[in-house]
Amino acid sequence: MIPFSSVSPLKILEKSSQGALGAGNLGVLIARAGVGKTACLIHIAFDKIFSQEKLVHVALEEGPEKVMSYYSVIYYDLLKALGITDDYEYRMRIERNRMILAYLNQSFDLDRLRNNLKNLAEGLQFTPDALIVDGLDFEKTDRKVFEGLKDIAQEAETEIWLSALSHRHITEVNDHGIPYPCSQIDDLFSLIVQLKAEPSGIFLSLLKDHDQPGFPDTHVRLDPNTFLAMV
Repeated sequence: MIPFSSVSPLKILEKSSQGALGAGNLGVLIARAGVGKTACLIHIAFDKIFSQEKLVHVALEEGPEKVMSYYSVIYYDLLKALGITDDYEYRMRIERNRMILAYLNQSFDLDRLRNNLKNLAEGLQFTPDALIVDGLDFEKTDRKVFEGLKDIAQEAETEIWLSALSHRHITEVNDHGIPYPCSQIDDLFSLIVQLKAEPSGIFLSLLKDHDQPGFPDTHVRLDPNTFLAMV
């Protein structure tokens, strides 16, 4: 059986100077609409969960049932790709190591997230090693919110991954090669990766690597159907 780490999109981080995002840091996945941001984020989640780390998925646009259905579809694609038939252990890891928090109708704010994380820790002894925040509108979100998320990551000793929507008609790129909508706040992120659909396939590229510049040609090719790394 092929280990999950060998097909995870996070293989891109094998090319990183530190090999991981790390507690206290923010990471962001940039992609255009429909390319596969949520699928890639869920693969990041599975990478954590199957490594026996605890994860909180923070959804800002979908309810818990919808998020769970995304996980289910991608999970069974993953099992099929890896040739796994007896998945009891994997299902148990998901149940033990994943929590979903949904903030619908613009109900998300930093204090509420802090309180929810505190309640998970005190009430369920669930302290996440990683958070995924999916659906935050970078164009309408003030820099202070991202600074607050970084504070939460440091306070909770966790890493936080976000997704950012880019646009074909906005070509702004800063001096470090970071595209809109992260071009003005790239200093807050330790890792920046970009998911792009090219004529030759789907590629995940490392644009920022902690304190070192990333290199757009440092990339992993993904299966366009499963978003697993092609081996």
